[in-house]
Amino acid sequence: MTAEPSPPPTGQPGRRLIVGPFNRVEGDLEVRLEIGDGAVAAAYVNSPLFRGFERILEGRAPLDALVVAPRICGICSVSQSHAAALALAGAMGLEVPRNGLLATNLMTATENVADHLTHFHLFFMPDFARPAYAGRPWFERAEARFKAAQGTSVRRALAARTELFHILGLMGGKWPHTLTIQPGGVTRALDGRDRVRLLAIVGAFRRFLETSLFGAPLDAVLALETAEDLDRWRRAGPESDFRLFLEIADDLALSGLGRAYDRFLSHGAYPLPDGGHLYRRGTFADGRESSYDPADVTEHHRFSRMAGQDRPHPPFSGSTVPDGADEEGYSWCKAPRLAGLPYETGAVARQLIDGHPLVRALVADDGANVLSRVVARLLEIARTARAMEGWLRNLDPAGPWCAQGQMPDRAQAVGLTEAARGALGHWLRVEQGRIAGYQIIAPTTWNFSPRDLDGVPGPLERALVGAPVRPEEVSPLSVQHILRSFDPCMVCTVH
Repeated sequence: MTAEPSPPPTGQPGRRLIVGPFNRVEGDLEVRLEIGDGAVAAAYVNSPLFRGFERILEGRAPLDALVVAPRICGICSVSQSHAAALALAGAMGLEVPRNGLLATNLMTATENVADHLTHFHLFFMPDFARPAYAGRPWFERAEARFKAAQGTSVRRALAARTELFHILGLMGGKWPHTLTIQPGGVTRALDGRDRVRLLAIVGAFRRFLETSLFGAPLDAVLALETAEDLDRWRRAGPESDFRLFLEIADDLALSGLGRAYDRFLSHGAYPLPDGGHLYRRGTFADGRESSYDPADVTEHHRFSRMAGQDRPHPPFSGSTVPDGADEEGYSWCKAPRLAGLPYETGAVARQLIDGHPLVRALVADDGANVLSRVVARLLEIARTARAMEGWLRNLDPAGPWCAQGQMPDRAQAVGLTEAARGALGHWLRVEQGRIAGYQIIAPTTWNFSPRDLDGVPGPLERALVGAPVRPEEVSPLSVQHILRSFDPCMVCTVH
């Protein structure tokens, strides 16, 4: 059953909190909370920054998107490169050869897995090392492992991340903002020695996962299928960061925090030579997986500080015209909608739509929440790391790596991919050989959107309703846990 917004609490006189800026978040973020009866009655999420990359791209040569778009963000620049390359490939009518697909997958997977690892160890778990939780049975272990910049697990994760990024150094020359990913594939061909080195890097990362994050072989993690399996791991699983998180989540009832609409979207992650994806494309709502048409995506400006607030904007004819004098808009973020409805995106959406039994079981019980979002993210680390080993073994050093083509004077195409935080799309329109329109909808644009033309809150705004707030709190812990469970990247949101 799809969760609908509940009415605000009544009875106790309300109060208002302005929470932000948030630490350990990429970019600026502010949330206005209306409080009643000790809980959030309504939330208004503000991205208080305008950057205008979509306007910067207008009038440029189409291939300039490969240089400009990745600079939207230094955290997910490879994903931005991939979306731009896909849009350009669609406009040019290119088919990427097998090696190009697998190499691009390896680069995007490296960035996405590293993002998941960073989120868990540096952004999410340090909240539980705060003095506010002193006295909890797990606090000393959480503080020892996850205290910001000092915890043992934080240091191990940073070291593992550094070693993993050698993949991007070897394949892409640098990170961020590599130009190796092109519309027809990749510019860097790998030989047999490269493959051996890359397999060694992925193997070392797997050992880190099995000894530190999970404390068990990846096959044991991937065998988890039910909520009962997860609970057994919490009670009797190997000592690890994963088990500690499950213990904390159970003690604080994190499965009861942060449920939004239970509508999910994935563009499909890691395209494969057979035409499918490692993680399928589609939507999930009302317990059912479905396909979708990108033509049904629009953006609403009603509560964004943008011109054109009276109508929804299909991305191919979209606009980014800031209106600094607007008094009703409360965010620079637009409000993406699919067939007029808000959708959540991210690892939980990918794993749901791909049919993973554990994530489907968790969402069937309690919807998407703080617990299920983090579990999906950690599960995805394990699944993707194993896939990376297979892609490396399937590379053919003697085969082609990049197709060539010409950009027509007039074309339009969309590049759909998945960044760590969820669905990322680039809508490109070319006229007279130049970029006539370029619209980008990033994962945090979906999740952190303001209200739309009908006044319907975005996914995070809905997820915050009902979060408990103690009288003395000015930056409620429950709000921070919910917000961080989405892993926001605000600089991508206001591109």
